[in-house]
Amino acid sequence: MFRKTTRRSLVAKLVAVAAVILLLAAGCTGADEEDTGPIRIAIVAPSASNDLAFTQSMVDAVTAVGETREIEVAVTDGTFIVEEAAAAIRGYAEDGFDLVIAHGSQYGGPLEEIAPDFPDTSFAWGTAVDFKGLDNVFAYTVRSDQGGYVSGTVAAQITGTGVVGVIGPIEVGDAKLYVDGFAAGVAAQDSSVTTNIVYTDSFSDVALAAEAAEAHISNDADVLTGSAQMVVGATGVANEHGVAWFGTQANQTALGESIVVASQVYHWEVLLNEMIDKIESGTLGGEVMTATLANGGIVIEFNDGYGLDAGIQAAAEEVIAGIADGSISTGQ
Repeated sequence: MFRKTTRRSLVAKLVAVAAVILLLAAGCTGADEEDTGPIRIAIVAPSASNDLAFTQSMVDAVTAVGETREIEVAVTDGTFIVEEAAAAIRGYAEDGFDLVIAHGSQYGGPLEEIAPDFPDTSFAWGTAVDFKGLDNVFAYTVRSDQGGYVSGTVAAQITGTGVVGVIGPIEVGDAKLYVDGFAAGVAAQDSSVTTNIVYTDSFSDVALAAEAAEAHISNDADVLTGSAQMVVGATGVANEHGVAWFGTQANQTALGESIVVASQVYHWEVLLNEMIDKIESGTLGGEVMTATLANGGIVIEFNDGYGLDAGIQAAAEEVIAGIADGSISTGQ
């Protein structure tokens, strides 16, 4: 049977259909808004957030991520005691954070136990080259030897005594890699320059770092460098004696505006943004990511206040380019 449709009934049906479409659209929009809330990032780190070294490098990086993404950040710092760090890591996972950053190689053991309990949470662990076989753990590391090598070539050119001193913390991880790269850069630039290396066996003992700096200077070193949170002790001594300093991990110009020549700065945000992209697409881990000069995860930041010779800085820029394109090897 043929059914006649009046204009009024047709309009009514069209209005009803439009209303349904609007309701569906509103529902979809609501869901999208719920899914695109702030990315919740937690940092658990061993030293102070403003240490101008390892911990600050990650805090600064997450701040940089926040310049282009909507994020919510929580930080638990000063957790040298691994058990305290483990409790914080687990607590953030229980609170539903999207990405929990265990910023310390010493946190690997607890993380291996915690991560499997929270399969929908992504964890990042560094510096490390092992994600423990876990699909929700990103391991991150840094080729700190690259920036160390660059700084070493500059150190060899500015030393007047022919002696440079290095204060290392514990002979592991990015600290050792930096020390080895620095020594290699000095030797490559000028094999007649002596590089004296001392390890304090501590990441945090400021007094030991100061003692090591004094010992280097008493042995004619007029250029110093070092790694980890303890370097504030060494830079204090360098300031007192007017000895040049090369920083690493974070920009350390604030520790001595007239003595800091340059700093190798870890820009972890390069890796963090990649992690977040993967998390949003459903990949929560199972990878190792490395910061390098080539990908911008490492940047050499020169201190204009030091007054480095323009020719020496230009030569350093060439070394940076050579390492980035693979034409120069650090030997590590």
